[in-house]
Amino acid sequence: MTKKRIGILTGGGDVPGLNSVIKSVVYRGAELGCEVIGIRRGWEGLTHLDLNDPASKAHYILPLNGENTRTIDRTGGTFLHSSRTSPTKMKRLPPVLQAHNFEAKASTTKGVTSTAFDVTPAVVKNIEGLRLDYLITIGGDDTLSYAAELHRQGMKVIAVPKTMDNDVRNTEYCIGFSTAITRAMDAIDRQRTTVGSHERIGIFRVFGRDAGYTALYTAYVTAVRCCIPEYKVDLKHLIDLLIHDKRNNPSNYSLVILSEGAEWQGYIRNEYGEPDAFGHRKKMSVAEDLSDEIKRATREETVVSDLTYDLRSGSPDFVDRLVAFTFAGMAMDAVEDGRSGLMTAINEGRYTMAAIPDPKLGPRNVDIASMYNIERYRPKYDHKLGFPIFLTRV
Repeated sequence: MTKKRIGILTGGGDVPGLNSVIKSVVYRGAELGCEVIGIRRGWEGLTHLDLNDPASKAHYILPLNGENTRTIDRTGGTFLHSSRTSPTKMKRLPPVLQAHNFEAKASTTKGVTSTAFDVTPAVVKNIEGLRLDYLITIGGDDTLSYAAELHRQGMKVIAVPKTMDNDVRNTEYCIGFSTAITRAMDAIDRQRTTVGSHERIGIFRVFGRDAGYTALYTAYVTAVRCCIPEYKVDLKHLIDLLIHDKRNNPSNYSLVILSEGAEWQGYIRNEYGEPDAFGHRKKMSVAEDLSDEIKRATREETVVSDLTYDLRSGSPDFVDRLVAFTFAGMAMDAVEDGRSGLMTAINEGRYTMAAIPDPKLGPRNVDIASMYNIERYRPKYDHKLGFPIFLTRV
């Protein structure tokens, strides 16, 4: 293999396992005679970088080696740091680009119209200025969608999927998902003692704006009811089920897990704050809203716990380390073979390389028919013979 210069970045929210990918790419790169360049703060590192300014280069560019990555896989987060930057939808140009004439375009995302700049030419110029032969991008739908755009621009790109929502298309598993479920399971099992001691209804909110995998799989392993974005439950029926669970529990308590994007019939999910670079606004807590509805209908007391950010903190579990190291090896295999425009993936329980998903298709959703009981608001446990280990198929 001819010596290559490889760039690597992490975008979007952090999850456990990112550092395992970074370290493995660096170590495998050293074996292949490659030079690995870390790009800090995700796509911001390629939009805000001023190659003529030593301070800017020191801030955004970090040469990686065995010494400065030796222990990073032992912790969570991302050694390269991250940001939510979309080079095709920049609302404000960074100082280094303000003298350039980028066309401002109006776009509408989820009903919100805004004006933004597409600075892809500057990104390509920085990639060329850094003399990168390859770019390995680690991220979710938003980060990977721009990786696909760079591939279309002629840059050689390999993508690695990560998100604890596990909703990236073309793969059954994304780095961070297993640790998130493990953390949620532990938190719920611990809080049973408090919810039970006070004989209340425990409501747990987890991430999942558009897909319910995190809530569903946490419910699967804790035997708890759940509500997911893919199915609007009947509020009265849900409350009746929770009251039934409480009355038939020797400790007189019940639990329910909600995706942040879960809804019930007639419920209007409120959002607040400015949209981020990819058009996403923060959502008001559906758990607090459900708590109010339960109190109003039954006068029962509730305990509301937001398990969102805690699930992405700390070091990865066994599964996420295993998948992260394996995905990194697959990415470097693709680099060695000269392939581009592909994403590491798991399909039918087997490791494979897949196309980077088309962002127009949106996130991968839970298959209600095989995974969710719409009468009991629980996961389905039956008829799993022949399913892959993560119980879904691409």
